[in-house]
This record gives sequence, structure tokens and C-alpha cells, in this order.
Amino acid sequence: MRVTVDYDLCESNAVCMGIAPEVFEVRDDDYLYVLQEEPAAELGPRVEEAARMCPKQAIRLEG
Repeated sequence: MRVTVDYDLCESNAVCMGIAPEVFEVRDDDYLYVLQEEPAAELGPRVEEAARMCPKQAIRLEG
């Protein structure tokens, strides 16, 4: 699975970070960073939940 973010939609509200902090991080500059573009399989369910719960639907999963 590959994680991409549409930064034009992203509001950096950190919902995804709360669900999968190993993959998503909102830093002091208030921008979202993807820490693992291709997370391990065991993180898949939480990454999928983070994508579903994103208020702006800015997270895309491929593969």
C-alpha cells in the first residue's frame, strides 16, 4: 500500500496522526508529514481507518 496526501485539501487537523502516528505526523509548523509512504502490512487497517476518518478526504491509498 502506498499513502499519498492531497495537500490542497489537507487541513492538518491531526485526525490521521491520532489513529496512525507511525505513519502521519503534524509538526510544529502545522503541516502534515507522511512518515512512511509505504507502511508495513500490519499498519494497513489503521492507515485505512485514518483515510476513512479524514474530514477532508485528503488521504489516498494505492495498492
